[in-house]
Amino acid sequence: MTTSTRGAHRTPAVLVLEDGRIFRGRAYGAVGATFGEAVFSTGMTGYQETLTDPSYHRQVVVMTAPHVGNTGINDQDMESKKIWVSGYVVRDPARVPSNWRSTRSLDQELAAQGVVGISGIDTRALTRHLRERGAMRVGIFSGQALPDEGTMLAEVRQAPEMSGADLSAEVATTEAYVVPAIGEKKFTVAAVDLGIKGMTPHRMAERGIEVHVLPATATVEDVYAVNPDGVFFSNGPGDPATADHPVSVMRGVLERGTPLFGICFGNQILGRALGFGTFKLKYGHRGINQPVQDRTTGKVEVTAHNHGFAVDAPLDQVSDTPYGRAEVSHVCLNDNVVEGLQLLDRPAFSVQYHPEAAAGPHDAAYLFDRFVKLMEGQRA
Repeated sequence: MTTSTRGAHRTPAVLVLEDGRIFRGRAYGAVGATFGEAVFSTGMTGYQETLTDPSYHRQVVVMTAPHVGNTGINDQDMESKKIWVSGYVVRDPARVPSNWRSTRSLDQELAAQGVVGISGIDTRALTRHLRERGAMRVGIFSGQALPDEGTMLAEVRQAPEMSGADLSAEVATTEAYVVPAIGEKKFTVAAVDLGIKGMTPHRMAERGIEVHVLPATATVEDVYAVNPDGVFFSNGPGDPATADHPVSVMRGVLERGTPLFGICFGNQILGRALGFGTFKLKYGHRGINQPVQDRTTGKVEVTAHNHGFAVDAPLDQVSDTPYGRAEVSHVCLNDNVVEGLQLLDRPAFSVQYHPEAAAGPHDAAYLFDRFVKLMEGQRA
């Protein structure tokens, strides 16, 4: 990716999809060229949390909401230390941010971090195109030396695909660190970082959990070196079919019967550990307004999602696995995609979405309490 920032808001920009569809607009953020997988996010707010979610590594995010950047950028809502998206696509960026917490504009932050974006295009048409044809590779080009259309398309088609991509180690911490419990310490959790968001260990810390965040390369021995009451596997980017090491570690945890909780990528890892397959969704689920039913209670939740892959498990039956019986605990009401798994004979469960609610909604916060109850039951 090549970037510069001078005069970006007046600079012509071109978005090129791998099937040849072209959109023309203006540079937004840094000027240059970038490549990734084109996906759309349906959230009307929470763009700062989206941008800094490591699960969006190597993706160009199209915002379906037409007005983006209204609340600017602050230093409190970052979910990691940097913006992870490869590119950003908006229709009508805010000319002036307006929020008491804002310290700079979204455009300025994108430019400062070298994130190439485009504005002024018909994002509704682009979203419909991706919904009908599926997520695909894309390039954003801007600046004085724009290539011709044939050259841009050729460069897009040379970019790597998301299928087969092993990315979690690229976004995870390289050194273990500890998030202390808030108030009285009740439990210790080993959290395997596959692309963890900052709010996730915070939600556990609020419940008296001391969280030891470990690199994606952590071994079973590393996990148990912290003497955990429970083990957590985080969200993250890439194709779960490549995640052989995390699957092996999770199987080691399941064999020991330690309470286990996984979200997003962690849900796919649990699926593989139990013997289920995974597959790539046509265009995925991304946004903060996805309806999911908790089949254990019948309750419908509005939830935050970011996933392009899913677990292939039967919805209508209990499955026998090497670790006992398992069932689908949550399902998406839009398309019946598996959104959660639970073991019936061991203390382990997972969901395919973001209960830490950054950004919102808070319907699924009870899942952290469910994890606490598993650890309480194991201790008793």
